[in-house]
Amino acid sequence: MTLTVDEAGLAIADPKTYADDRRLHEALALLRRESPVHHVDAPGYNPFWAVTKHDDIMHVERNHELFLNAPRPLLATARFDELNRSRAEDGIALRTLIHMDDPDHRVFRAVGADWFRPRAMRGLEPRVRDLARRYVDRMAEAGGECDFAQEIAAHFPLYVILSLLGLPESDFDRMLKLTQELFGGDDDEYQRGASEEEKLEVLLEFFAYFQELTKERRKNPTGDLASAIANARVFGEPLNDFDTASYYVIVATAGHDTTSATITGGLHALIEHPGQLDRLRGHPELMPLAVDEMIRWVTPVKEFMRTAVHDTELRGVRIPAGDSLLLSYPSANRDEDVFDDPFRFDAGRDPNKHLAFGFGVHYCLGAALARIELRAFFEELLPRLDSIELAGEPVGIATTFVGGLKRLPVRYSLS
Repeated sequence: MTLTVDEAGLAIADPKTYADDRRLHEALALLRRESPVHHVDAPGYNPFWAVTKHDDIMHVERNHELFLNAPRPLLATARFDELNRSRAEDGIALRTLIHMDDPDHRVFRAVGADWFRPRAMRGLEPRVRDLARRYVDRMAEAGGECDFAQEIAAHFPLYVILSLLGLPESDFDRMLKLTQELFGGDDDEYQRGASEEEKLEVLLEFFAYFQELTKERRKNPTGDLASAIANARVFGEPLNDFDTASYYVIVATAGHDTTSATITGGLHALIEHPGQLDRLRGHPELMPLAVDEMIRWVTPVKEFMRTAVHDTELRGVRIPAGDSLLLSYPSANRDEDVFDDPFRFDAGRDPNKHLAFGFGVHYCLGAALARIELRAFFEELLPRLDSIELAGEPVGIATTFVGGLKRLPVRYSLS
C-alpha cells in the first residue's frame, strides 16, 4: 500500500517501522522527495519536525548553539517526556552527553575523551582482536548453525566495552539484559513493561548498580575507565551520583549495542550481497571501506532530537523557537543527493559521507572503537568462512532510537 506524506511522517514515530526496513525506507524516501522538513503530530507524542535530508541534518549539527540537545534529546512519548522533566527537576534524571549542551557538554566529554583517542585505541586493538578471534571460535564450536545476533554479535562488543570499564565478567549478562530493556522499551520481547513508569525502572536499576560501582572506585581506584569517571572533577567539583551513573550508562550501553547491531547487520548485508562478500574476501584491503559501508547500511542510531533556540528557517520552512526537530540518520544515509545508488551495498564505497556517528561537537565519542571492533571481527571471520546462508527469517527490534536485527539465524561452514 502506498503511503501518503502524512502517513510517512507518522511512521517515523512508530517503533515497529524500524523493525521493517522496507516500510522505513519507503517512508523516508517519500519525505525526502515531498516534504524533507515535515511537521509530525503523532498520537502520544509532542509534535516535532522530521528532518530527512543529509545537508539539512549537517546544518543543524553544525549550528549547535541555535539547535540544542536539551530539553528533548530523543524521541519519546509525551508521558515519558513529562516524567523525565519531573525527575530532572528533582535532580534524579539521566543526564548523559547526549542530553547536554556547552559548556557542560565540552567539560563532561573531556572526562572520557582520552580513553577513546586513536593512541588509546591502538593500545586496545590487540585485546579487541583476541576477543574477535574468541567469538569466531565460538561460531565454529556452535556446529555450523546459530542465531548470530544473540549468540555472537551481542556479546563480543559487550565484552570489549565492559572490560574497558573494568566491570566483572559475572555482571556482563546483567548489563546485556538491562541494555536490551533500555533500548528495547518499545519491543514486545525486550520491554520490561508497557508503561512509561516501568521503562523508567530500568534506569533506576542501572543507577543503583553504578552508584555502588562509584563508591567502590572512589574508595579503591583501579586504573580503569570506571575509576576515571568515578574520580573525575568538572568545574572543580566531583561529579554527583546521578551524573556519574549517567556517564556509565551511556558508555556501557551505547558502547556495545550500536556495534553489535552493526556487526549483525553487516553480516546480513554480506549474505544478501554474495558478490560483495566475494569481493571483500578477494580484496581484504577494502575492509576499512567495507566497515564504513556496514555502518551506513545499518545506521544503528536512528535519531537524535534538537530544539530551536530562536525562530529560524530550514529549507524554506519556518521553525519557531522552542520547536523540536528529529534528525533522521537512516534517511540521511540513503540520501540520493549525496550517495551514488544509495540502496546498493558497496563494500568499496568511497567517498562515504555517512552520518551514522553524527557530526560536529556531538560526534560519537566511541567511533574509533566501533571501527576497530568491526574491522577486527570481520578480518577474523572472513578468511575462515567457507560458506554462509540464512537459516531462518531475520527479525528487527521495534525502537525509535537504537537498534537493528535482534535475530539472525545463519548456517555456515568455518575452517
